[in-house]
Amino acid sequence: MHFWPMTMDTDASRSAFTAWLRARWQPVAVIAMVLIFGLYYPVGMLIVHKVDDRLDYEIPAADLPAGGSRTVALAAALIDREVNRSGWVANDPFFMPGSMLDNMPNYQLGMIHALGRFAFQMVDQIGRTRGSSQTDRDLQEAAGLLQYSGTKWIFDFSTSLLPTAKSEDQYRKARSALMSYNQRLSGGQAVFERRADNLQATLERIALDIGSASAAIDRRVREGSDRLIDYEGDDVFYSVKGQMYAYYLVLRELKQDYPNLVRDRELGGTWDQMLESFAAAAGLKPWVVSNARPDAVILPNHLASMGFYVERARAQIYEIVNILQK
Repeated sequence: MHFWPMTMDTDASRSAFTAWLRARWQPVAVIAMVLIFGLYYPVGMLIVHKVDDRLDYEIPAADLPAGGSRTVALAAALIDREVNRSGWVANDPFFMPGSMLDNMPNYQLGMIHALGRFAFQMVDQIGRTRGSSQTDRDLQEAAGLLQYSGTKWIFDFSTSLLPTAKSEDQYRKARSALMSYNQRLSGGQAVFERRADNLQATLERIALDIGSASAAIDRRVREGSDRLIDYEGDDVFYSVKGQMYAYYLVLRELKQDYPNLVRDRELGGTWDQMLESFAAAAGLKPWVVSNARPDAVILPNHLASMGFYVERARAQIYEIVNILQK
C-alpha cells in the first residue's frame, strides 16, 4: 500500500495556499489588524473595565484583627480590592486593553491619592502619642509607598532603561505594612490615639485635600465648558469621584474608631450628614460626563454637580471640627 499520491496532493495544496497568501498578504494583514483593533481592544476593555463604587462595601473579616483599627483595615482592604481583585490598570502598557481605558484608571488613582493622604495623617497624628514621639515604622512605610506613581510599569524609559518597580508591587507592600501595624495594634504594641485634637487635625487635612479637588473642578469647568466635547473633563470627574469614595469609607470607619468621642460630643447626626454628602459625590454615575456651561439649558454639567457635593462635604467637615474645638 502506497501513500505517495496523497503526499503529493498535500504538498500541492500547501504550495497553492502559500502562493495565494503571498499574492494577497496585504489584504490578509489588513483583516488581521482589523480583528486585533476591532475585537481585541474593545472586548478586552469591556472585560477589564470596572468602577467599583459600592457604598455598602464592608471590610473582609480576615483583614480586621480583634482590637485593630477599622479605618486602617479598610484602607488595606481597598488596596487589595483595586490592585489584586479588580486589577490595577492605570499603568497598563499600550499592548493591553486596559491602556485604552480612561475612567477606571483615574478613579483608581483618586482612591490611592486619598488613602495616601490618610496614611500620612496616621503617621503624623493618630499613630503616635504626641508630635514629639517616634513615628510608627509600618505607618511611615505605608505612607511613603502610597505616594508612588500609579502609572509605573516594569519599564519607565523616561528615567532609565533598566526595569523599575511596578505601581502594584509598591501598593501591595503598603497594604502589608498597614496590616502589620494593625496586628501590632491588636497586640497592644502600637498606638492609635483617640483624642479629640488628633481627630480634628485629621479631618482638617481631609478638608484641605478635597478643597484642592474642588479647585481642580473649578479650573476644569472654566477651561473646558466652552468646548463641544471636553476630553479632560471625565478625567477630573473620575479622579475626584475616586477620592470622595475612598474618603467616604475612611470617614465611615473613623466614626466607629472614635465611638466615645462621637457619643460624648454628640457628633452622630452631623457626622452622618457629612457622610451623605460624600456618598452623593461618590455615587454620581453619568453615562457620559458632560462639562457644559453651568448655565446651559439642555446639557448638564456633571463636574459642577460633583463640585457642589464636594464643597458641601467640606463645609460639614468644618462643622465637626468646630464642635471638636469646643
